[in-house]
Amino acid sequence: MLCRIALAALAAGLALPALAEEPAWSEKTIRERLDQSAIAGPIMGEALEDLALKGKDLFEARFTVLDGAGRPNATQAIVPTATRRPAEHAFQRLAGPDANACSSCHNEPVTGGAGGFVANAFVSEGFESAEFDTLDPQFSNERGTNHLFGAGLVELLAREMTVELRAGRADALRRARATGEPVRVTLVAKGVDFGRITAQPDGSVDLAELDGVDADLVIRPFTQKGVMTSLRQFTVNALNQHHGIQPDERWGARWTGTQDFDGDGYPDEIGAGEVSAMVAFQATLPPPIEAAPDDPAWREAARRGRAVFAELGCETCHRPALPLKSLAFQDPGPVDLAGTLREGDVERPAVYDLATLEWAARLPRNANGDVLVPLFGDLKRHRIADTRTADLGNETLAQRFVERDVFMTAELWGLADTAPYGHRGDVTTLDEVIRAHGGAAEAGASGYRELPEADRSALIAWLKTLSVGE
Repeated sequence: MLCRIALAALAAGLALPALAEEPAWSEKTIRERLDQSAIAGPIMGEALEDLALKGKDLFEARFTVLDGAGRPNATQAIVPTATRRPAEHAFQRLAGPDANACSSCHNEPVTGGAGGFVANAFVSEGFESAEFDTLDPQFSNERGTNHLFGAGLVELLAREMTVELRAGRADALRRARATGEPVRVTLVAKGVDFGRITAQPDGSVDLAELDGVDADLVIRPFTQKGVMTSLRQFTVNALNQHHGIQPDERWGARWTGTQDFDGDGYPDEIGAGEVSAMVAFQATLPPPIEAAPDDPAWREAARRGRAVFAELGCETCHRPALPLKSLAFQDPGPVDLAGTLREGDVERPAVYDLATLEWAARLPRNANGDVLVPLFGDLKRHRIADTRTADLGNETLAQRFVERDVFMTAELWGLADTAPYGHRGDVTTLDEVIRAHGGAAEAGASGYRELPEADRSALIAWLKTLSVGE
């Protein structure tokens, strides 16, 4: 009987139940281990929804010490790093752990959403080498929690843009070798300009004019600085940082030589299968919508506000939509690095067919059949502050070599349901955050300040229609 259950689970791409079931009243929240080898190949429709529900259960799970929550002998660094001394407190707001569940922060207006100021995280490149007991910004950057709706579409866009940028580099190198002369080209992906590179006949590339993307030309669409490649990388990092739950794919025996790197007495705390389910949940979250207000006056103001948005030039960075060729979400993905499960680590990657989900039918398509993802962003980093308008450059530490006043363009979809605003979540109104734009966005902010009050109000009216949805 057990063999028949196992074969059925494998055929459906679902998880195997734990052999020793926990009682309903157990204080352990990870009740079953999911077989990563069963999460493979095309997964669609009901099977995908079932896997995503398992991921949602883990996303909402309030991890306890029985799951391995806490990391007394490990830091929150993304590279497994031992502490200099055992942690004094199980929970702390700075270097973490700082949350019981993913949904402790990602919960407004519903699970997978954003978080208020109280849910801010502290991020830095220095936690692996120091013990923190201060909020001083010279040690850490305080960040608001972003929402995750439409995140699967965002990652798919980033992957396709990475392919386009790398194809442009390869073509320039081919031409330089063929002609024996340097070739200077503009790199464009999905219509977004990422600056210029100069390919040399010897195979080297001058990147001095590259703009808004890393030197490896990988679009990293997640976090406010644009430094996380994938939902998988984001999830693996966050489990350790915020909960003290160490995924085997980074903290397990393969990379650390032990199954209990953090020394809390709980080996193999969370496996690749459970992480895959959490990725499936996030990747299948529906994209936000542009809602039509019931109030006729609001509808009319929003119509005018949408025009004002374009007239101010906001669409230069907050692009209304980017075209996406495929809704097939592969996990593990094609560009993750060591410490995150990769294509070569599995016999067959899973492919989540987002096109089979109910929300996919409402996405518009262009004349080429590409899905138009209405994110109001460009997946590019920009300098967003300057000496005159410095409010959005309120950090003193660079993160992953991204300068402190440079941030990823914030996608505006879902804006109406995800206040407060700004990178620190300390801006309470849309009017304030628009006025705070500096650097590359200074002209738009200046134009906004000079608008008649009626047009400023209309712009806010339209922005307030960008809803996470039901």
